[in-house]
Amino acid sequence: MAVIPDSASGTVSPPGSASPARPAPPENAPGRLVLGLALAQFGVMATLLTPVMVTLALRVAQIVPEDDRGAALGQVLSLGAVLAMIANPVMGGLSDRTTSRFGRRRPWLLGGVLVAFLGLAVVALGGSVPVLMLGWALAQIGGNAALTAVTASIPDFVPEHQRARVSGTVGMMTSLSMIAGSGLANAFSAHLALAFLIPGLLGIAGVVVLCAVMKDRPARPGAFAPYSFREFLRSFWVSPRRHPDFAWNFAGRFLVFVGISCVTSYQAYFLMDRLGYDDEQVANKLFLGTLVMVATVVVGSVAGGQLSDRSGRRKPYVLGASLIIAVGLALLATAYSFPMFLLAVAVFGFGEGLYLSVDVALAAAVLPDPEQAARDMGVLNIGNALPQSLVPIVAPAFLALGAGGNYGALFLFGGVACVLGAFAVQFIRSVK
Repeated sequence: MAVIPDSASGTVSPPGSASPARPAPPENAPGRLVLGLALAQFGVMATLLTPVMVTLALRVAQIVPEDDRGAALGQVLSLGAVLAMIANPVMGGLSDRTTSRFGRRRPWLLGGVLVAFLGLAVVALGGSVPVLMLGWALAQIGGNAALTAVTASIPDFVPEHQRARVSGTVGMMTSLSMIAGSGLANAFSAHLALAFLIPGLLGIAGVVVLCAVMKDRPARPGAFAPYSFREFLRSFWVSPRRHPDFAWNFAGRFLVFVGISCVTSYQAYFLMDRLGYDDEQVANKLFLGTLVMVATVVVGSVAGGQLSDRSGRRKPYVLGASLIIAVGLALLATAYSFPMFLLAVAVFGFGEGLYLSVDVALAAAVLPDPEQAARDMGVLNIGNALPQSLVPIVAPAFLALGAGGNYGALFLFGGVACVLGAFAVQFIRSVK
């Protein structure tokens, strides 16, 4: 019987037979899973960011003399950030090993957010700096355990071709949570305890939705070595020599979040000290600023995720995003009016949205071991958490330059860090 060559494949087919079927397009993650990831991210970040942005500064100001409030806030934030840095990879490693019939992510999602809520209750009711430190430590440990499980769920359940779009949606929730947190702080400025507790309830609600829709699975018994002290130490280390792309991504993320932390940790005091707003006015001004920032974050997140997935490229978008964040910081350093502050945070927000939409997809592509996604994403999340600890330590030195209250020096320092982070990512070789 005669045969006819198939021009596409070089094979032959009998006459009259159908041409070989084209490969089916890759499947996307279910919409309900993307929604669950977004709601969980929104709730957990509302739990963690609302205090960092507004309410912790206001709580410290309630119980500490004005001259001491900067140092006291630094103590509270630094301890919490150190514990967050420890919690990310440790809880991630334990999550990877969890053989519970409820899966390996659900127990850490639910348990973590409940511990975080308990910690916020301690902060809301505490009357001294040591009590605030204890409560914020619990909130950071629990919140970051849940956050690590959310982050690990992206490489677990989202296919590679869709990760930037999903990362953009999930990252956008971080900024929306900032609006919610600022709005709650403004609405409950006369009842500050509720501005701590309600974000915690949002965290619980978001995590419950994700747990209901995700098809989580337990770890295979015996798939991992027992969690020994040696494994605990290994939780904080991925060899840069064996995994250089992972190391460069970590370095870039750390430097960019140094710049971001300069804004999130000190914008409340910037509005008080440079622009002259009192404690009651600052919550309203932060809410307006956050609305502007989030609007541009949404634009950056949607545009970045769509363009990155469509082009299959990650590094150019991370580079551009980091440089745009640096420009926003430079504008903030020179802002002496509220309209200039709004312009600065608008530019900053667009860069942050673009960065958040692509960086998680880039990180997922350079993980050393996909089976230990939570541990390795936890190591990367140290790059988010460590700046929250280091910036309050080094910030007083920049603020003290000249006549004092030198927010220009602090924000320019953050801008330089973002520029260095932008170029660190360009050394990654396995991802375009």
